[in-house]
Amino acid sequence: MRCSVGIFAHNEEKNIGKLLEAVLNQKLNQVSIDEIIVVASGCIDKTVPIAKEFAKKDSRIKVLVQEKREGKASAINLFLKSAKNDILVIESGDTIPEKDTLENLVKPFSDNGIGMSGARPMPVNDTRTFMGFVVNLLWGIHHQISLRNPKMGEMIAFRNIFQSIPKDTAVDEASIEVILKNKGYKLCYCPEAIVYNKGPENIKDFLKQRRRIYFGHLALRKENNYQVSTLNLRATFYLLFKSLRSVGAPTPYKFFFVPGAILLEMMARFLGWWDYKVNKHNHVIWKVAKSTKDLSRNT
Repeated sequence: MRCSVGIFAHNEEKNIGKLLEAVLNQKLNQVSIDEIIVVASGCIDKTVPIAKEFAKKDSRIKVLVQEKREGKASAINLFLKSAKNDILVIESGDTIPEKDTLENLVKPFSDNGIGMSGARPMPVNDTRTFMGFVVNLLWGIHHQISLRNPKMGEMIAFRNIFQSIPKDTAVDEASIEVILKNKGYKLCYCPEAIVYNKGPENIKDFLKQRRRIYFGHLALRKENNYQVSTLNLRATFYLLFKSLRSVGAPTPYKFFFVPGAILLEMMARFLGWWDYKVNKHNHVIWKVAKSTKDLSRNT
């Protein structure tokens, strides 16, 4: 199966080289990568020069530059116009895939009923810190939910059967979920397709990121009558304690981290609701959570 990979970057000079190396060095059997399209949006660092150096060495790499940052949805639409294969993969520029992630992510498309697949994000944050605990617990809950009802994020693959996503969406992966499900396709969560990311390292960045996501999910539910699986609070709380294994061995201080994590998430959801209902603030071009950009692999 042949695929096109889209990488979306805004000032990712610390990670773009590592990411491109990881994609180029994927262990592939049934899958082949025909092209890697880097969409660099409003970059004022060395992201574009680094990506272009890789492009000189491998003809599959193309670099598309948006001089002005227009939002990730705009960048994805630019990728959709350029990509030529039937299966498309999109990945955030601040992540790193495992060596077999592309293979595991794309293989499910041998089933004609599958329209979209999602990788499993694994934070590199230190679980011994409060914010590291919160981030790992959150993604652990997402993992448990996705095993039952797929929720896509960070790195996804999908069939190339639509021309664009709404340019005003703040949750691109969820918007793609809607399109594929409305066309009658199934979603597939691939827990063995691991992609490493870095969660917020401080409360300010956590609230900034999570309120934007919750805002986007509320807008999606209102405008498309579609609810992502993580909006289900009952399921979230039910799987909370099952997800504690994702934050390592239990320790006394972690007992106190749990209510703190719940409080932070509820605060972020309230702020997202406030943005949607009261402020009418759109998060299409969102504020960057800077503490998520220094990604180091603890593997």
